Order: sequence, then C-alpha cells, then structure tokens
Amino acid sequence: MIKVIRQWIFAWRYRKAVRKAVRLHESDGRKYFVILMGGKLRVVAKQTVSHLVRTRRFRKGVRTADIEKKALFVTK
Repeated sequence: MIKVIRQWIFAWRYRKAVRKAVRLHESDGRKYFVILMGGKLRVVAKQTVSHLVRTRRFRKGVRTADIEKKALFVTK
C-alpha cells in the first residue's frame, strides 16, 4: 500500500514538473529537461545543464548529451 502511495506521489510531482517545463518552453523557447537531482525532480534549462557540466557539478566525462538521454522529459 505504501509503495502505491509513493508511486502516486511521484507521478503527481512528475506531471507537475512536465507542465512547468512545457510552460517555460512556451514562454522563452528554450529546451528544458526534467531530471532527478538529489532525489527531487528538477526542471532545468539546457543552458543551465551545460553550465553545470562545465563547472564539474556532474562527474568528469559527463556531457550535456548524456544528461539529455537520461532525462525523464525533454521539451521539443
């Protein structure tokens, strides 16, 4: 029962993050990712991810394309 509740909460948070990503994309035209960072769903722009990769916030060797492949949702 607890597992079902956790899945429902994750699905609710995921839908909310996707809506936010789509809304931001429509407002400024940037590409947005929904990724899992630190145990939480985050909506980040591709430009921000590129900056985080350059400043070594991710492991050495990780590229922006790798993060895009593993993203839960990517705006078009």
